[in-house]
Amino acid sequence: MLPRRSKRAKAKSQPVIALRQERSIPSKKLLARLLMKGQGIAGADRLSLAAPFAGLSDHILLKRVQDGFETGALGTLLATLEVGHLRIAGLDRNDCVAKTAVAARLRGYDVARLTKAVLPADLEAAPVTFKRLAKAGVPLG
Repeated sequence: MLPRRSKRAKAKSQPVIALRQERSIPSKKLLARLLMKGQGIAGADRLSLAAPFAGLSDHILLKRVQDGFETGALGTLLATLEVGHLRIAGLDRNDCVAKTAVAARLRGYDVARLTKAVLPADLEAAPVTFKRLAKAGVPLG
């Protein structure tokens, strides 16, 4: 799904931006070491996009928390590229995707969620996530 969407966006001269999770905050690094075998720790050799996503994006930004706007880099890039409409895809719909979508709406971006291009880690949490997104004005289709 994502490779097809990325190719379609590029054909329309629309930028494709990847957000790569990097755990650089001390508490997040500790949790990653304890629970995730060190994956995603800033400076780690294994810190890269998963193989299915390599080469799909025009820009790769780092994010330290679930909200992709937290560092300011995403907002700066979107302003530079004059982007006002976002299509958000990825993992996890209940956390990273949802928090980035809500943050985008709070900043005035038009957000379209790609329901077929997001994955939930917890299917049972979906109804709560859908309510939170609807309340923030994020469309569910």
